[in-house]
Formats: sequence, C-alpha cells, structure tokens
Amino acid sequence: MVTPTEIIALLFPGQGSQAVGMGRALAESFPIAAETFQEADNILDFPLSDLCWNGPEEQLKDTINTQPALLTHSIAVLRVLNAQFPSFKASFAAGHSMGEFAALVAAGSLTFHDGLICVRERGRLMKDAGEDSPGGMMAVLGLELQKVEEVCQIITQGSNPSIWIANDNCPGQIVISGETAGLKEAESALSSAGARKVVRLAVSIPSHCPLMSGAQEKFNRVLDETPFVDPEFPVVGNGSAALMHTSDEIKKDLGAQLVTRVRWTESMQTLIASGVHRCYEIGPGNVLSGLMRRIDRSVPTFPLDSPTSLSSLSEYFVETG
Repeated sequence: MVTPTEIIALLFPGQGSQAVGMGRALAESFPIAAETFQEADNILDFPLSDLCWNGPEEQLKDTINTQPALLTHSIAVLRVLNAQFPSFKASFAAGHSMGEFAALVAAGSLTFHDGLICVRERGRLMKDAGEDSPGGMMAVLGLELQKVEEVCQIITQGSNPSIWIANDNCPGQIVISGETAGLKEAESALSSAGARKVVRLAVSIPSHCPLMSGAQEKFNRVLDETPFVDPEFPVVGNGSAALMHTSDEIKKDLGAQLVTRVRWTESMQTLIASGVHRCYEIGPGNVLSGLMRRIDRSVPTFPLDSPTSLSSLSEYFVETG
C-alpha cells in the first residue's frame, strides 16, 4: 500500500520500448489520450498515431519515427494519469536517453509541442549520422563496468577502431557503441574477459559516443532555438546523473547527450539517495522497471502504459484520498 508521504519519481523509457499497437488501448479508453495522439499528428503533419497502432514495424523502428512515437505515448499516459488522479504528484523524473525529453515535458521545462519537434529532429540527425559514420551497438551481460571500460580502452588505443560505453543500464548490463570493426574485436575480448553474453543490437546507429559529434553539433542549434524553463521538480540528467534544477543545467546536459554515455545506474542511485520510495515507468513496456530491480530491489517500480495498469492506482487513491 502506498502512503501519501511517499516520494515518487517518474521514469520515461527510450528507444527499444516501442511496439506496434502502443497507445491504442489507451486512446480507445481515454479521450485525452486520443487527443494527445491527434495533437502529435497535427504537429508533425503525418499520421504518427496510425504508425504507432498499426505499423508497419520496420517504419516504427526507424529512429526518426521511434522517438516522437515514444514521447507521444509517454505524454498520453501522463495526461491520463493526471486527469484520472489529480492528487498524484511526482517529486522527481528521469528518462533514458530520448526519454529525458518526456521527463522534461512532465516537469514543465519543455512543452509537448517543442518536445516533439526536438525529438523528430534528433531522430533525423542521428539517422543521418549513422549513415555518415556507420557503426553499431552491443549489449554486454554479466561483466562489471570497470572491466568493460578497460576492454574498450585497449581496443581504442592508437589507430585501432574505436568503441565506447554507451549505456550503463544496471549492474551486469552494459551497452557499448562504436565502429563495426571495433565491436567485432570487442565481442571476442569481452567474452574472454568473462562476459556471460555479448549480443549485437539490431541498430546501425552508434549512439552515445563521439561518432555522433556531427549530429550533436547540429542538434545543439535546435536546442538553442527551443525555449526551456526551469522544471517544476528536478530531473536527473543522463550525462551527469545529477539532479537538474534549472534550464541552463538542462540545456548543458542535452548539449552533450548524443556523445556521452547514459549513466542510468548512477541516475537511479541519485533518485534513491534523494529519498525516492517508489517509481512509475510512464510509457510502453517495462524495461526500466526491470533495470531498477537490478539496481535496487527495495524501490518498487511499476509500469504504467495501459488502461489495466492505470486502474491499479485506483485502490491507492480510494484508500488515501
């Protein structure tokens, strides 16, 4: 049972959580969710809602579409949550990679309109950068961060192909990013170093590493033209894993987000150290809920992405008013 004094954080997923059908049941059950998807269609001037609900999957997986789709679904869930449970109040927010933009919308630092424009352009620039600097990403399971870092540094020495840590998702789950040749070399080296499993991800974009520097430079011009305000409550930055209280801190974090690692483990530790008792994952899937169980099982985290999951909050508000 949740108590009224519990400190709540909202978590917003990034790429990889999308799926055909996302948000359809929500829009069918709640007019405000349907209105959110229609708003996104109007802002982007193409039927994003139809792509989310009916596919095709390959088109939804294209990063230029995935990013606005995830933002729209997350904000649709959030708007339903706020409408159904007006006394529900969050004290913190965090978002994984692209999810940081949804967290900023939730905290009132960025409008939904401007957030959509940002992530659509972010996806386009990342796609272009992936074509200009081909590479990929690889998940490393069962090996500690320091060991993965050592392998990356050894392979990247001198004129060798370059790889970097892209995501520190949770203990035992690291994602590396970089040039194709470097990833191939790392696959063997990481297995020899004791990794339980090394898996190439089905992406051609080497995110969160210096290969995205061109995209970051261009995206920073987009950020310069985007109005941000101080958030209503702190948001944890991906690059710093620190609480951000001002628009200047937010723009600084986003200004390096594409070329630096996602410090998710440290970000969740920051929330826990700040007194968070419970988290809700706002958006499709339950990836972040699973990561939190690996980081700290004492902080319950629940996915909210459908009418069924949202209805689970009814007992709390009936009991505690």
